[in-house]
Amino acid sequence: MARKSSHKPTTTTNKLAPRTLILDNGAHTIKAGFTSSATEPDVNNDCHIIANCIARSWRDKRTYVGSELLDECWDFGELAFRRPVERGFVVNWEGEKAVWERSFVGQRSRLQCDPHETNLILTEAPNAPAALQRNADEMVFEEFEFATYYRTPSPSLNAYTPSPFLSPSPAPGVPLECVLVIDVGHSHTTITPLYNGRPINPACRRLEIGGKTLTNHLKDLLSRKVEVKNEDWIVQEIKEDVCFVSGSSSFASDLERVWKGGLKDPRAVDTSIVVDYVLPDYETVKRGFARPHNPNVSRKEQALGLDGGPREHIVTIGNERFTVPELLFTPSDIGMQQDGLPGTILQSLHTLPEGLRQPFLANVLVVGGSSKFPGFVERLEAELRMLVSDEFVVRVGQAMDPVKNVWLGGARLAQDEGLLKERVVTRQEHLEHGDVWTRRRFAGKVDR
Repeated sequence: MARKSSHKPTTTTNKLAPRTLILDNGAHTIKAGFTSSATEPDVNNDCHIIANCIARSWRDKRTYVGSELLDECWDFGELAFRRPVERGFVVNWEGEKAVWERSFVGQRSRLQCDPHETNLILTEAPNAPAALQRNADEMVFEEFEFATYYRTPSPSLNAYTPSPFLSPSPAPGVPLECVLVIDVGHSHTTITPLYNGRPINPACRRLEIGGKTLTNHLKDLLSRKVEVKNEDWIVQEIKEDVCFVSGSSSFASDLERVWKGGLKDPRAVDTSIVVDYVLPDYETVKRGFARPHNPNVSRKEQALGLDGGPREHIVTIGNERFTVPELLFTPSDIGMQQDGLPGTILQSLHTLPEGLRQPFLANVLVVGGSSKFPGFVERLEAELRMLVSDEFVVRVGQAMDPVKNVWLGGARLAQDEGLLKERVVTRQEHLEHGDVWTRRRFAGKVDR
């Protein structure tokens, strides 16, 4: 897979490159940006969101690779996606290479760099297969020729970020002692106990529901009202804009509130839950938006502009707002034979010694884009509280920026130059010792 290089490695074991690129290689988006030991990382300005996909538009007949999608595409209707990451793992390195080249090496890239003068911190899914780890190491050192490189499970970097429970925060490079990371990602949800920044691998658990599953389920539900089978991007925006998590005791009552009565039941739907969503047409409406439901307006007349207002395509969304995120707590709703998120967390905790269960229950950190639903943290904490003994303290907190928190942890780790030197492998070491030694080094099984 990797090409032979004639470039002579110049970095020694005692020297770091001047800049460090932190690359949180997610299934849906890449969170990437540069940092150095001399500057404080700024999530808003230093971390960039890059679509981790190759997208083909059937409207303008153009293919968008990586960062081009968000920078150059203006019409997100009828996009066909090809994603290099499936089920949390990179399975198509040719596609991933194209995304990286356009995003970090291309002439128009905002993150253009010289890999020979750059350190790389790259994330991976917990418990990744050795074959996929070897492919990543070969791509980094033999294809892109980065100077130094550190590959780590993405949940581990959350231990280096400010804790929602502690004040003041630990110094850069100092990990939190105990933290239970709940990462609700695009492909799946992972539960990872971290002890001093290291994952306890036997206790890691995975729930096969993430943002992709929720989007597909919402698409199936909305397709009964409007044709959105080929509108993955639009349905995802609808999910992000209007979905929320019901309380553990209010789900049934929320269903009642959106149920429209019949001839013998004259009740109306609760407009505090039911909303009208205006779909984008990418001419006058660039992004869809929600507004209060108006049952007196004809959808056909609005679509044709016969009501005196602008032409608008509207879909009414009721119980879909909260039944879709409910899958995270009750996967059996779509026939999955798995415990919900609270039950999966308990499975993880029960593999730990009893003395460690309380510290982890008191430091549950929620990250990931699919954790941003209103009510998610409150529901998770309430259900965990019901499942454990009253003698345990249960605290669930969300990172300030759940999407970029892993990147921030990598940036704070890179601020400690001594720690970064200890963790990285140089290209020279990789070429001298081979890929097996590199994997064992990242696993902490061999020293220099």
